[in-house]
Amino acid sequence: MKLGVNIDHVATLRQVRRAALPDPVAAAAIAEMAGADGITVHLREDRRHIQDRDVELLLRTVTTKLNLEMSLAPEIVARACAFHPHCACLVPERREEVTTEGGLDVRGQLAAVRRVVRRLERAGVIVSLFVDPVRAQISAAAESGAPFIELHTGVFARARTEGARMRALAALQRAAAFAHECGLRVNAGHGLDYHNVHLMHQVPFVEELNIGHAIIARAVMVGLDRAVRDMAALVHGPVPMGQGAQKP
Repeated sequence: MKLGVNIDHVATLRQVRRAALPDPVAAAAIAEMAGADGITVHLREDRRHIQDRDVELLLRTVTTKLNLEMSLAPEIVARACAFHPHCACLVPERREEVTTEGGLDVRGQLAAVRRVVRRLERAGVIVSLFVDPVRAQISAAAESGAPFIELHTGVFARARTEGARMRALAALQRAAAFAHECGLRVNAGHGLDYHNVHLMHQVPFVEELNIGHAIIARAVMVGLDRAVRDMAALVHGPVPMGQGAQKP
């Protein structure tokens, strides 16, 4: 699996003081050098953390890929088409939420999602839909024309008992397998941390995990370079036999 590092909360710290530092653009460079396979930012309608300036500079400096999380709002869609990021992930968004609370209701707004997917793809952007691990939403995602989904791992990440965690993991496994059957490629993310991310290796077909808060929180204590390297080691996992690994 690959690791996409979400740097939104570097910008959150900056915006608390409306200051110039810490700079998420510099954070992206450190994350890439430490092993990130991509950088993710969420350009919210209220611009509570990432700003347009950040996206513009990241597009010039990111050497892996830039994944733009975004709502279906016309203004944000227009900005995304002007930016031309490598990929975009459509997510639900509410002003009063602290963070994204669940998956996009693709089934309930399929026509609108289709329009946005087509518009972004005409701009050369690869589109993913952030969805709950529910068959109805996954099948709707396939109908939308988007090539990717990103499974919402929040229920799994919030599980407080082993039984609840294993049930949520099984739901992710079933969802990923069903998405693959539907012809969709699969990413995953939300709430993953250093203690639970290893279990994501048990979910089939997942190509990339997008992780932000846990990495930035650890970076406060140990530095961003080490925080990303530690997470990258967990996400990338051991090298499979026949691909450079030494036999025991």
